[in-house]
Amino acid sequence: MGRAGRKTPRLRLIRGSFSSCMSLGELQIVASPKDAPPFSPEGFVFEEDTFLVMSADPRVRDPKMPMTRIMSQLMETRPEPPGSVLIRGKDPVQILAIVHDFNEDPSLKEEWVERALEGIFKAAENLRIRSLALPLIGTRYGFIKAEGMADLLGLALKGATFRYLKSLWLIVPSGTARDMIRMLRERLKGGEKGRES
Repeated sequence: MGRAGRKTPRLRLIRGSFSSCMSLGELQIVASPKDAPPFSPEGFVFEEDTFLVMSADPRVRDPKMPMTRIMSQLMETRPEPPGSVLIRGKDPVQILAIVHDFNEDPSLKEEWVERALEGIFKAAENLRIRSLALPLIGTRYGFIKAEGMADLLGLALKGATFRYLKSLWLIVPSGTARDMIRMLRERLKGGEKGRES
């Protein structure tokens, strides 16, 4: 009991929640860590390389086909163009952003990330995806800093038209959600005003 016979609350609000959000027109943009999803997305974006090694199953399995056929398929394999996107599966849809080429040094280029972001939003609209989870491409497996990703993402969002996509989850490291939304909001000031919450 506190002063004057009032109960003292045992819980208190801690400033700086797991997520932070803003809106861009009808698009709600939420930044939140991977372990605190703000919603269940219809589509997930994955960072990928030209030969799709990053998403390959690491388990060793019996191929159940002759070695000559496997070798023939390997020789016929062609790399995906950097900056492109591939669509895999459904419920949820997987959008692979091809932003690494391991034959290059460095393996990632900002222009590939820029093209991939444009392709991601076009693919989401073509597939009529209403909610999408997007990691900060190039920041985990590349040299791009959060500020650089905010620049690239801001450009892509300004250049996109959203008819179907209503919710965008930016998957960010813990403790960085508010900073990411703040940086993105600054980049979008030239376009439609964002509303932060």
